[in-house]
Amino acid sequence: MQIHHTKGIVLRTVKYGETSIIATVYTELFGIQSYMIKGVRKFSSKTTFKANCFQPAAILEMQVYHHPLKNIQFVKSYHWHTVYTNVFSDVVRNAVAMYIIELLQQGLKQPEANPELFYLVENTLQQIDKGSNTLVSNLPIYFTLHYCSELGFKIQGTCNTETPILDFKEGKFVQEMPAHHYYTNDIAAKTISQINNINLYNEVENIQLNGDIRRTILQHLQQYFSLHIHDYNNIKSLHILQEILG
Repeated sequence: MQIHHTKGIVLRTVKYGETSIIATVYTELFGIQSYMIKGVRKFSSKTTFKANCFQPAAILEMQVYHHPLKNIQFVKSYHWHTVYTNVFSDVVRNAVAMYIIELLQQGLKQPEANPELFYLVENTLQQIDKGSNTLVSNLPIYFTLHYCSELGFKIQGTCNTETPILDFKEGKFVQEMPAHHYYTNDIAAKTISQINNINLYNEVENIQLNGDIRRTILQHLQQYFSLHIHDYNNIKSLHILQEILG
């Protein structure tokens, strides 16, 4: 069977047998995949290092065997692609990273490659590790909006005097108040419009938001996801994230 070289972002792991794990990994080449990693739960310094590679949000270089008809694939070798300084040790940065990882799992249903999405996730995690406190605090909103775009339901239009209302059901800014209650027309709409049209991290860093606005926007975006993704479940890490960001 052919061996492929790919980067992968770890989403979650579960124990398998006495010494192995099955890791759900979002890969650059194959999209979301499940890999069995044998022997990493044996007690030794070497296997502890190996197991640490499969923490959620880890970015790895992997050599993998791939069979498109199998649900579980196998890994030949792996090592760190990105060695974090802060993501695993800093409470705030870890909370932001875990929010992104959980959001990914809600939206990724099929094993399809999407290089643009992969690079968005990879770059965002790296910015969480190295970026300023302001940037890190704004990244959950930035990532959520751009993730929507990659999944095919980007919010359309901009907030202005002609279209001041964001209709979450329609996924666009509109002129008239909708008949339903899935909308916003306050500072949250203006901020979503602004961040939705930003593609550079330094521009995200320049946006000054207080904790109340961040919490309101993230709640709105959870509602938006629930309207556009089948079987969407509320993000469990969101409450922790909101408490930490203040």
